[in-house]
Formats: sequence, structure tokens, C-alpha cells
Amino acid sequence: MGLRAHRAISWIGRAETCGDDDDARFIFLWIAFNAAYADEREFQTVAPGERAAFVDFFGKLVALDGGRRIYNALWQRFSGPVRMLMENRYVFNPFWQHHNGIDGFADWEDRFRASARSFAQAFQVGDSARVLSFVFDRLYVLRNQLVHGGSTWNSGVNRAQVRDGAAILAFLLPVFVDLMMDNPGKDWGKPFYPVVE
Repeated sequence: MGLRAHRAISWIGRAETCGDDDDARFIFLWIAFNAAYADEREFQTVAPGERAAFVDFFGKLVALDGGRRIYNALWQRFSGPVRMLMENRYVFNPFWQHHNGIDGFADWEDRFRASARSFAQAFQVGDSARVLSFVFDRLYVLRNQLVHGGSTWNSGVNRAQVRDGAAILAFLLPVFVDLMMDNPGKDWGKPFYPVVE
């Protein structure tokens, strides 16, 4: 846990020096997220998928979050970046599946509305793990756009999603790391690429 927290904090610190460069800030914050949640065991076997690992990580965090810091952080930001992200079709994977001509996604708009309803229901009942799953599902699409070259650095197009994505990560990651540090005895998994002499 110490190595995970140390690495995550270092990348959060780097992200804080990015000023107005939301692209770089988002990428550095995503690296911090990876440092916090990625488990080496996932890379040694057939992985269940990165998003499945998110759900496991969120479940651990929420179970340990007696003070509901995650829920409160999301609630305080619900009318801002989280809401805007959830309303943005450009970070909704089925939209891109349809746009790229993949069969079975002509109903992306229905899926988008259903996702918004499910998100609102999860938020209303205080299901923080499920809320995080929805939010990070959108952030994962944004991460793919940036990391895989699907966007232009500092572009004038779709800047709100990058700005909002970076803002969401910036307020959630310190809460995640804080919860981890408050629970050092919890099995957070073995860090990928441990320090080896």
C-alpha cells in the first residue's frame, strides 16, 4: 500500500503543476489512478478487463468509507463536472461504436438515456461504487481518446470533457489515496512493477 500511495501521490503532484494544460493534467491523474488500483496479479493471468478491476477497487474503497467522503465529494460536484460528463455523448462508448459502424449500436441514444437514468438512481440511493463505475466508464473513454491519439493536444474541439475529466480525477484521487492510507492493512493487491534490486 505504501508504494501505491507514494506513486499515486507523486503523479497527483505532477498533475498539479500542469496549469492550464488539461490534457497533460488528465493523463498524469490517470497514471495516479493506475498506481492506486492496478494489481500485478491481473497482468499475470487472463485479465477480467480493466473496467472490472475498477469495480473491485471502488467496492473496497466504498466499503471502507465510513465517513462517505466519496459520496460527499461526488455530491458536492454533481451539479458541475460529474453531471456534464454524464451528459456528454463524446465520452459514451456506444456512441463511438455506432459512429464507427460497429453493428448492434444503432440504439446508442436509448442506451445513453438509460445510462443517465441508472446513474441518477444510483446517485439517489447513495450507491457510491455504482456511481463511480458510471463516472469512470466515461473517463475511460476519454482516457482512450487521449492516450491512443484519438484527440489533438490542446484542441479547440471537445475541451469541456477533458477539463471536466481532469477536475473529477483531481478531486477524487486524493480521497481514494487518503482512504487507502487510512486502511494500510487492507489487501490492495501487489503493485505492478514493484521496486526490485
